[in-house]
Amino acid sequence: MTKPHRKSEPRVTGTAGDTADGEGPVRQCAVTRERLAQTEMVRFVLSPDMVVTPDINSKLPGRGVWVKADRDSIALAVSKGAFARGFKAQVKVPEGLVDQVEALLLQRCLSVLGMAKKAGGVILGYDQVKDALRKKTHGILLEASDGAEDGRNKVYFLAKALYSSVNVAGALTSAELGMAFGRDRVIHGLVRKGAIAKTWTLAYRRLTGFREAPELNWFKDQDRS
Repeated sequence: MTKPHRKSEPRVTGTAGDTADGEGPVRQCAVTRERLAQTEMVRFVLSPDMVVTPDINSKLPGRGVWVKADRDSIALAVSKGAFARGFKAQVKVPEGLVDQVEALLLQRCLSVLGMAKKAGGVILGYDQVKDALRKKTHGILLEASDGAEDGRNKVYFLAKALYSSVNVAGALTSAELGMAFGRDRVIHGLVRKGAIAKTWTLAYRRLTGFREAPELNWFKDQDRS
């Protein structure tokens, strides 16, 4: 189980303005009482047998209870009975709800990447990504969390030399990225700037409430030098 980051945003590459802020209607978290964009939260509904069910895409019918999209907030909602209060009913909370939410958020990220690939919005491979950067292709760098540091640094510092702001998403493993693109493993990728990149950013930010965003620490020492 990985620990989520706090407050700092994932460095989700290209120029300033490629990342997306929270968007959509504002909801109140049932635990923290914060008012946040619903893209920064997870909606829960009740199944017919009164089981608390994550509604990752916020489309299921019925009354919804909204919780901030991070591991601690949902765990607190479970331990403090926030779902029973929110639904005003006796509810059943499935064991492992937090991990279930993380798995669904991961699946959402993989789905968005798959859509980006079908739309021709993704470049994969070390040499291909470097060539795209040299051709001024803006977007979001994908770097596998278990990829080699040397290759990752070469891609990052090439991007940094070419662009004013470099953003990297590194919370997915090479196997997870491979699942999104129909390959065994993917180490390096680039999501082209555009609507799908914004959708990916929002999905990725929710996921990093449940697992570490390693890109926040990958380049600190090198950036200072």
